[in-house]
Amino acid sequence: MALVLTTAAVPDGERLAYWRDALGRALVPMAVTARHDGPFEGRVSSERLGYLRIATVEADAQRLSRTPAHLTGADPAVACVAVGVQTAGTATLIQDGRRAFVGEGDLMVHDTGRPYSLDFPGRFTTHVVHLPRRALGLPEEDLRRVTGTSIAGTTGFGALLVNFLTSLTAAVPPCAPAVATRLATGVVDLFATLVEERTPDDATPDGNPGDHLVLRVRDHIDRHLGDPGLSPQTVAAAHHISVRYLHRLFEGEDITVARLIQRRRLERCARELHRPDGTAPTVSAVAQRWGFANPAHFSRVFRAAYGRSPREWRGAWDELLPTG
Repeated sequence: MALVLTTAAVPDGERLAYWRDALGRALVPMAVTARHDGPFEGRVSSERLGYLRIATVEADAQRLSRTPAHLTGADPAVACVAVGVQTAGTATLIQDGRRAFVGEGDLMVHDTGRPYSLDFPGRFTTHVVHLPRRALGLPEEDLRRVTGTSIAGTTGFGALLVNFLTSLTAAVPPCAPAVATRLATGVVDLFATLVEERTPDDATPDGNPGDHLVLRVRDHIDRHLGDPGLSPQTVAAAHHISVRYLHRLFEGEDITVARLIQRRRLERCARELHRPDGTAPTVSAVAQRWGFANPAHFSRVFRAAYGRSPREWRGAWDELLPTG
């Protein structure tokens, strides 16, 4: 059932405080500053789709700020990545020292687990989808390349995500829990693909041929994760270089090739295991699909990376459901 909150029936002097509380219920707690004098008008609707929270915000000019004080006591396990579609008006997003202008039809991405601000200079409409970070299965460094940024909604996966989210948020369909979960997973997969599409371009320093080879190696690893024989030796052979040179290429990457292979496999397994889908394969099948031939080894390295066994991780998917 959708939560709909509007200032229409609230006395003028109480509207801003009411609006601040409404956004806290529908999204996350934030400070609100009106950008003009006179009666403030705003409307926010929020509902759930599987483990996603979807909201539409229509309001007068304002500045929203999520400060360190709002994060005090917040559970990092329920932190989300917010993906917004700006359908009317403009915004300026600031996070991690980045300032991004958001125009109509653009996407904006921010992490609710870190401070940020959103400045709307005029009346606006924004659709916001909160993606639980644990459901994404993406490395922190990859997420930080897209949070605090705006993404054009006219090309690549940005266009696909804008069209999908716009249709979805316009009318969240009534559906069975299993169908809602599949739709939520579709949103997560599209966003993860968007991140992976943008990561090589953002990560490539100019003028160093070795960096392009590193990107090719990373792409090769991602395409062959299901091969249990994938190793630094096979990666080097596929690129006609020595293992020693391969290790030299990764000296500036803060991770070895073997660790990268393992981490990417674990990320794929974690994402797949966190899908509360009745048709999902068994834990052992997921492990084998992503190149883990030894179930005991898989369980051990998974627990070391995520703090719980694969079965515990799979059984805890309901922790992703928003509360409040």
